[in-house]
Amino acid sequence: MHWIERVGRLDRRVIFVVIALAVVIPLVAELIFPVYPSEIVENIYDRIESLPPGSKVLLSLDYGPSTAPENQPMASVISRHALERDLRLYVMALWPTGPGQANILIEDVLHAEFPDKVEGVDWVHLGYKAGNQGLINTILLDMKGMYTTDSEGTAIDEIEMMDDIRNLQDFDLIFGVGSGFPGVKEWVQFAGDRGDIPISGGVTAVEAPLLYPYYPKQLLGLMGGLQGVAEYEATLVRQYPRFKETGETAVRLMGPQAVAHTVIILFVIIGNIAYFVERRRTKQS
Repeated sequence: MHWIERVGRLDRRVIFVVIALAVVIPLVAELIFPVYPSEIVENIYDRIESLPPGSKVLLSLDYGPSTAPENQPMASVISRHALERDLRLYVMALWPTGPGQANILIEDVLHAEFPDKVEGVDWVHLGYKAGNQGLINTILLDMKGMYTTDSEGTAIDEIEMMDDIRNLQDFDLIFGVGSGFPGVKEWVQFAGDRGDIPISGGVTAVEAPLLYPYYPKQLLGLMGGLQGVAEYEATLVRQYPRFKETGETAVRLMGPQAVAHTVIILFVIIGNIAYFVERRRTKQS
């Protein structure tokens, strides 16, 4: 039997082990490849960088723990950039799992990296409200009618940074982090289009192709999967080196991902070659 045929008939358990090694070894070796931003990601960065201090950014966490490895770094990098630029950050959720992810964001990023920022003055967590796109429709016209308190029960009228917020049109940018319905698509359709509000977002790699048609007219920019957030992280670290230790989660994962994808592609190529070699020999015999 030709060697290519033997490789093509490898036990699947061997393939699984090779793929595991392709991920583990680059992780242990801390293999990092250079990452540069694409235009669709750089547009988000440039918009936040251009906003004057005190501008209002709404961050909606519309995902759960199952997609947190892709989505959570997106929420973190946007929060870092916004607070570093002295913007006011408003965190909310269209998903009931969002507040849990917000608590992780608050603990790991807002408290840990920005201890000087004050809750209610520099950032606020508004929590989850039911209603999906219906909620977006409502707060497009009247936000305080739905959010009478923040996530901890503090009255909205007692929160300084909510004084000049009436509805979604008072925000300078809305950034949705999502992994399904409702998510970035609904923010575009029910807030961006109707309210003429700049919308950008970050979604899982699987969902990203569904949103590309909205760019660039309806969607300012988009982070698609780990690659998208890695591009943003790399850009942020180049300009703000203090985030190098804490702000390169996705950048560090791109090395193992690239190696694993390369190995998978090689197995696919070898498998196809083995198939055609074997079919040719069968015909000849």
